[in-house]
Amino acid sequence: MNMTKKICLEYVWIDAFDNTRSKLKVVDFDIDYQPSLNDLLEWNFDGSSTGQAEGRNSDVLIKPVSMFKNPFITWCESYLVMCETYNKDGTVHSTNHRAKCSKTSALCASSECLFGIEQEYILFGRDNLPYKWKEHNNPGCGGQGLYYCGVGGDRIFGRGITLIHLEYCLKAGLKICGTNGEVMGSQWEFQIGPLPPLEVSDQLWIARYILQRITEDHDCYASFHPKPYKGDWNGSGGHTNFSTKYMREKGGLLAIKSACEKFATTHKSHMEVYGRFNDERLSGIHETSSMNDFSWGISDRGCSIRIPLNVSKDGCGYLEDRRPAANLDPYLVTEKIMDTVILN
Repeated sequence: MNMTKKICLEYVWIDAFDNTRSKLKVVDFDIDYQPSLNDLLEWNFDGSSTGQAEGRNSDVLIKPVSMFKNPFITWCESYLVMCETYNKDGTVHSTNHRAKCSKTSALCASSECLFGIEQEYILFGRDNLPYKWKEHNNPGCGGQGLYYCGVGGDRIFGRGITLIHLEYCLKAGLKICGTNGEVMGSQWEFQIGPLPPLEVSDQLWIARYILQRITEDHDCYASFHPKPYKGDWNGSGGHTNFSTKYMREKGGLLAIKSACEKFATTHKSHMEVYGRFNDERLSGIHETSSMNDFSWGISDRGCSIRIPLNVSKDGCGYLEDRRPAANLDPYLVTEKIMDTVILN
């Protein structure tokens, strides 16, 4: 008789409101077998409870597309399973933007696109005040200027949460490459990549999921809204670094500048998929460009596209698209960039 083992699979998907949802199933595998993505079955959920279906026809299918070690469950073998959503007839659900990104990525495969995404967010307490702030509009250490990469209990709030997040992302096998305090008190950033478009997008969603799971134990939550706290404070972005193999090769600066010229003619269509409420953030102040005007420059964080100084000096490398909001859907953003730069 074959011996079996229990494995916990946490299926994760994206709802109609750009939030992650999840549910867990326990499955049996042969005790010596190492499961792969191909072994994971489709599942379903009640779409009427996630804004993705109406009550009398509520089943939405979820199909596994990537899997990662589950850092939250250590007492048995367990995985986080990123899923796409499909209608019950097998067609792509309207909230599934990964499917289109997959097609565009395949068309652009020869360009060997790489992306790195800088995910900013703000921690809030259950009282909707930024995490551990002294009072409304007063972190306890004055206005902006003291919090970016700062040190000290009077100005840094939530570092412990960010370090747990870093640890868990590494345990999950994500390519997280850093984290730091941002310009507003209780505002943080982590970076995923560089990776191909589908991989960076899957991993960003899983990293967001891990972060929100961690906040459950700290009486707070993470907001990815571009401007969740009004006033003279920085908003939150999802700056997206991008390169093709041509940009990374000697003389690639010409390809980077050519991409900027293409972005200039497609600015409006990019803004349509770069995150909701982004107009509240892209004001032309607080290290942002204008929502309505496109610009690019070398080492200029006030532009739509920044070419880093070292890239300009080396003559090759990557560009930074500073327009995406913190609540970006990375499938939409990476797909749009590839479509404009390579297919357009």
